[in-house]
Amino acid sequence: MTEKATFEKVSRSDKLLYGPRKLLLCGFGAEARKKLNAALGMAGLADVPRVWVTTEQGTTTLAELLELADGSGAEAASALPRAVIVAGITEGQLISLMTVCKKSGMQPALWAVLTPISEKWPLDRLLAELVREREALQKRKG
Repeated sequence: MTEKATFEKVSRSDKLLYGPRKLLLCGFGAEARKKLNAALGMAGLADVPRVWVTTEQGTTTLAELLELADGSGAEAASALPRAVIVAGITEGQLISLMTVCKKSGMQPALWAVLTPISEKWPLDRLLAELVREREALQKRKG
């Protein structure tokens, strides 16, 4: 049986999202990392630990990636799709971060929230799901 993650809308609440307080960041080059770090500061999230996921880590599970130290992969290139996977922050903080990123003119990223199901997935599976979801949404929008 394959476990399927489902889309859930988040609100501006103080409800904590699942998992340890950390961000998994994929596909950000050096300049984009600087912009994202600035956006994190503007959203009040400068202190959230970050893992910059490398291309070679695509088959690693989200749970394993979340065990990596803050700043891991910061100097490595990443050919992965641009994505932000959040854990352990509030729903309101997530919305603030997404808003700041959008207003800053950053290249759009795929966004995901860690779940008890997705943490068992290899990263490349989650990224493939997110790409499919984005394509389906774009088709619906016309």
